[in-house]
Amino acid sequence: MKKFNLVNFNGNQKDIDISYLDKNNAKKVINFHKSFPQYKKTPLIELKDLSKEIGLKNFYVKDESYRFDLNAFKVLGGSYAIGSYIVEILGKDISELSYEKLVSDDIRKKIGDIVFVTATDGNHGRGIAWTANQLKQKSKVFMPKGSSIERLNNIKAENSDAAILDYNYDDCVRLASKYAEENKGILVQDTSWEGYEKIPKLIMQGYITLAYETYQDLKAKNELPTHIFIQAGVGALASSITGFFANVMKDNLPVIIIIEPNKANCLYRTALANDGKLHNATGNMDSIMAGLCCGEPITIGWGILAKYAKYFISVDDIYAAHGMRLLGNPLKEDKKIVSGESGAVTSGVLHKLMTDKNLEKYKKEIGLDENSIVLCFSTEGDTDKERYRKIVWDGEYQSL
Repeated sequence: MKKFNLVNFNGNQKDIDISYLDKNNAKKVINFHKSFPQYKKTPLIELKDLSKEIGLKNFYVKDESYRFDLNAFKVLGGSYAIGSYIVEILGKDISELSYEKLVSDDIRKKIGDIVFVTATDGNHGRGIAWTANQLKQKSKVFMPKGSSIERLNNIKAENSDAAILDYNYDDCVRLASKYAEENKGILVQDTSWEGYEKIPKLIMQGYITLAYETYQDLKAKNELPTHIFIQAGVGALASSITGFFANVMKDNLPVIIIIEPNKANCLYRTALANDGKLHNATGNMDSIMAGLCCGEPITIGWGILAKYAKYFISVDDIYAAHGMRLLGNPLKEDKKIVSGESGAVTSGVLHKLMTDKNLEKYKKEIGLDENSIVLCFSTEGDTDKERYRKIVWDGEYQSL
């Protein structure tokens, strides 16, 4: 199967508050992350030769495989949410508390013992487990069936109580919520529902560090994007990036395109229905894009996407595999990017839009041409190294 589905969305245009994703909040968030000794701005890769090859003015990929040595961006949201939770207990603002103070014995004594609970396919849970471990606290992590053993072991390496269960992602979220409630734990989940919105909102704020870094780098080059491709699971990252760029580029908003796997395309389904309701994807979500295998949209994020995102695309796994090979085998002077299944799908979709005659009508509709400056985010590296090698070395999921 090589299905490519696109919705041009002109639905809910209601005003929505995105001020918490603006530049002032971004500065506050990034200053918190900069206080971590592991902080280093991740690279924005300019793929000049590939751009020329496929007919774009320029193509940039933000490479999050370098983030805090955890091989994925997710720690940004979890660490900021946990930090914000702790400073609230202390009656302070997060600008008053650096990483060094957060991990101090004095703070540990004041806040006592906490168990941070979450559900994950791997990257988010590792970020929560890492943060809890740094703070000398505990974590409990629920993982859906089909999760990578390597990702499980990475979480366990952070002294976390983690296990793969015989449930899909959304059911694991419900189990995590139930466990937290019954055991006085703190649920740190990167999705929201009625009655659970405060922490997901903080996670979305935490993600704007990568958006702000990218914006600063592009502005310095005087090459702000005309198009932004963003992958989505529940839509927390997509909503965060969309909200940030809607703030800083409100007078010249890029065309924002949201990408999901066909087997877990809740945002695409919601846009397609366009009836003012959220629509879930159900069943066995076994896409190779494990980080995007989420069936229920984030309630606090959909309004942002409904107002500012223009296109929703749902694709088969083969597009992700194509993106992995594309970024891992660069042209001429372009830099190699090791990108995992969820990280590479946007680049795979972009490349095929520019080169596959069967997708020419979509390319024209989106407005991709020699004047386009495109931005993608490689949200993870080879977090499952065995799977990465099978796809990039051995040719699993052959290219289109």
